[in-house]
Amino acid sequence: MSTPLHLYDKLLQFTLFQGMSHADLMEVVTHTKIGFHKLPMGKRLISAGEPCNRLTFLINGTLQTEHMADNRAYRIVERLSAPYLPEPERLFGIHQQFTHTYTTLTDVNLITIDKQEVMLLLETQLVFRLNMLNQMATETQRLLHHPWRTCPKSLRERIIHFFFAHCQYPAGPKTFYILMQQLADLLNDSRLDISLALNQMQEDGLLTLHRGRIEIPMIERLLM
Repeated sequence: MSTPLHLYDKLLQFTLFQGMSHADLMEVVTHTKIGFHKLPMGKRLISAGEPCNRLTFLINGTLQTEHMADNRAYRIVERLSAPYLPEPERLFGIHQQFTHTYTTLTDVNLITIDKQEVMLLLETQLVFRLNMLNQMATETQRLLHHPWRTCPKSLRERIIHFFFAHCQYPAGPKTFYILMQQLADLLNDSRLDISLALNQMQEDGLLTLHRGRIEIPMIERLLM
């Protein structure tokens, strides 16, 4: 009984299982084909473009995620700690491939549920089905609201908006591999003005500039 109870506690960390009764969750634990995985530091877990045919729950450890621009001109690297579920929306829809590459930064423990098992859970578990719908609806509403937000006025605000718009999670350390000229082109401004704004942010202790790389230790501090 200890193993199901341990798994019960781990699943409750994730939105998809929250609100389920003890009986329903124990039924999930005992009747669903669940994979258990342990990976060492430095292993690639998921590659961008790989088919999304499962849910992968990070229950312990930290991942590094990397996202490349469509034209491959720049990329963003982030850290994501447990509990975390990478890109569940990619399980359905017209594009059923992961968009980020995930690598283990520490030893990690994972739980995986294949798409076929997820479909069974959606059919048999009402709370799981509602949680999935609510999660996807919330993300859709958030994206639809983006065009109606107040536009950033200053160049500094536009740079900060660019950083947040390209993050998977709006907190923690981020690394942007991008040239100042590329950032200037994307923001329709001059390289000189971009350089002045970024250097001022560096003087404020918000980020560190390197050649072709911008290190942000805590991106949430940009909003303070």
